[in-house]
Amino acid sequence: MKDCTKPTGEKVEKRKRFLLDENEIPRHWYNIVADMPTKPQPMLHPGTKRPMTVEEMSPIFGEELSRQELNQKDTWIEIPHEVRELYKNYRSTPLVRAYALEKALGTPAHIYFKNESVSPVGSHKINSAIAQAYYAQKEGTTHLTTETGAGQWGAALSYAAKVFGIEAAVYQVKISYEQKPYRRSIMQTFGAQVTPSPSMSTRAGKDILTKTPNHQGSLGTAISEALELAQTTLNCKYSLGSVLNFVTLHQTVIGLEAEKQMQMAGEYPDIVIGCFGGGSNFGGSAYPFMRHTLRKGVKTRFIAAEPASCPKLTRGEFRYDFGDEAGYTPLLPMFTLGHKFVPSNIHAGGLRYHGAGVIISQLLKDQLVEAVDIPQIESFEAGQLFAHTEGIIPAPESNHAIAAAIREAKKCIKTGEKKVILFTLSGHGLIDMSAYDSFLSGDLQDHELSDNEIKKNLTD
Repeated sequence: MKDCTKPTGEKVEKRKRFLLDENEIPRHWYNIVADMPTKPQPMLHPGTKRPMTVEEMSPIFGEELSRQELNQKDTWIEIPHEVRELYKNYRSTPLVRAYALEKALGTPAHIYFKNESVSPVGSHKINSAIAQAYYAQKEGTTHLTTETGAGQWGAALSYAAKVFGIEAAVYQVKISYEQKPYRRSIMQTFGAQVTPSPSMSTRAGKDILTKTPNHQGSLGTAISEALELAQTTLNCKYSLGSVLNFVTLHQTVIGLEAEKQMQMAGEYPDIVIGCFGGGSNFGGSAYPFMRHTLRKGVKTRFIAAEPASCPKLTRGEFRYDFGDEAGYTPLLPMFTLGHKFVPSNIHAGGLRYHGAGVIISQLLKDQLVEAVDIPQIESFEAGQLFAHTEGIIPAPESNHAIAAAIREAKKCIKTGEKKVILFTLSGHGLIDMSAYDSFLSGDLQDHELSDNEIKKNLTD
């Protein structure tokens, strides 16, 4: 294991950042399903209960994305030239050695983070947004509709849609719409129409508000509204920022770059960590490294860090469930808290989702992935320490990965092991300062679900 240092005169300089040249940006996405020993169970048509086909999915997602979703054979999917050219605006993103964080913790562990906050919209979400907008424009789609929680995905798709001349409509979870007004402003700056969800603009929204007038929204409600708009609007497709296989596929540029950058650092991760909402960030970071586990038996731990208030991986049930509250989506084989589940109003709005992607659900069943749940206050304490030491204020979602990395680094203090820990900083928190205001003033609270609450949502 090499030390990331080089001699300069009498002093020793530690290399902090590792960057790839433009010509080393990945030319293919990695499809982990092709390497999985147990393939995910098929998603089912909600009416016939038969496996979905490309022909059935295409009216919703478009033809190429539907093919990517169901592709279980091709290990590598070529990144279109136009998409790769746009990636050059911000990729490669830096791999950074967190020396100051290591020192503050007093850990012998080596901590690295992949900094996706440097993208034009401040998060990793743009990696798939560009791809989805490209395929939509190529297939003649003129309108895209989507949902968003904290607004990272909505901002990314709004930008990508504008680049490809497509109109975008975004349903934002109502509590996040109110908590994060500047994310809404970003979407509107790029020309998107933004509606708080649930709303009175769709049948799904009206039904939810009729039953619960003060409903603060969830990603499940926003998905229902976005899907309904896509199905009732001419030449409109539905786009989404997590959960489905093709989204995670596009995000593997993160891990593929990190793999090369770790080689530059002379190290290989013992532990790979990502925050977890539906799986796009975690999968994009972990799956390229996991292929060495699947193919060669390389011993690496993969940890998905989710909120304690929305613990589908740690306390949910594996079953077929809808991806939205109204039941418009195909039935997905996943770990879920029940599609009627409404998470508490935590500030990590991008992680407030009832279910998990089908790939990670299968990997978790096969014990190739671990999951931890992080209380809200612990996550913000970790984010503040990271800001103090590394100078970056992280998004509330990213704080969960940082907290999980700190937990593992502290274990190394006790054991003396110099484990190499890699996590992804999925986005910056510069538009999440109201959340930090609440944390600093002591207004944040932890919320953990009781067993009865979980059971009720899974049996309703």
